[in-house]
Amino acid sequence: MARPNWVPAGTDLDKPNAARVYDYYLGGSHNFEVDRQMARRAIELWPDLPMIMRANRAFLRRATQYVAAEGISRFLDIGSGIPTFGAVHEVAREYRPDARVVYVDMDPVAVAHSRLILADEDLCWIVDADLRNTDDLLARPEVEDLLAPGEPVAVILNAVMHFVTEDDGPEKILAKLREALPSGSALILSHASLEGRPDQAGAHQDLYRSTPTPLTMRTREQITAMFDGFDLVEPGVVYLPEWRPDDDATVGPHPERMTGMAGVGRLS
Repeated sequence: MARPNWVPAGTDLDKPNAARVYDYYLGGSHNFEVDRQMARRAIELWPDLPMIMRANRAFLRRATQYVAAEGISRFLDIGSGIPTFGAVHEVAREYRPDARVVYVDMDPVAVAHSRLILADEDLCWIVDADLRNTDDLLARPEVEDLLAPGEPVAVILNAVMHFVTEDDGPEKILAKLREALPSGSALILSHASLEGRPDQAGAHQDLYRSTPTPLTMRTREQITAMFDGFDLVEPGVVYLPEWRPDDDATVGPHPERMTGMAGVGRLS
């Protein structure tokens, strides 16, 4: 297989990668046939998966637009995957041309791809760090520089906290992030939930238990608690399509089919 110019040297083109599979769900082009095969197998088990992934990405777009329109120009996107197909810096710059974004991921494949994609971006950086080692993440020079001026920062935890188990201490992680943020900052968060489709979501959670990244789905109450210390922006924590839709018609009659929940909070 010929190696496209966005693929780092040494990349194993014969093994699927979660970040590239996600790109495929979104309709992107940064994926290989091996990734598409894995995605198609997953879709056979849960036909709604592509819709859920796109609803999650659409929430991220709307939330980024919202905070950028509110004046935030600094973004810390943790668990970013490959920043393609409506990446945060592209969306934010529709409102804030000076938007600065630090992308963070622990997947070496996603990080390597990101470095090539962002090579010509002056105001974007990629950091190889693990959210669960929050002190290390916050000590990285790129992150320190983003936080240092005291300007509001939007921390993005888009579909990442469900990979943090209870043993990892999600409350401590979120508290450390909150304490590092200047006043006026924001938290953008989406999370897989057992509510809405417990039959499908439960089977999906079981599937992930056999992988290096087990999935911990949580209730609306547990997800809402992750905004402790933040003032929730209306309409609060809701199903993905329900958060400030572009058009009420896009919500549809069964938003619970998207299974994920999302919200945005502001720090006083």
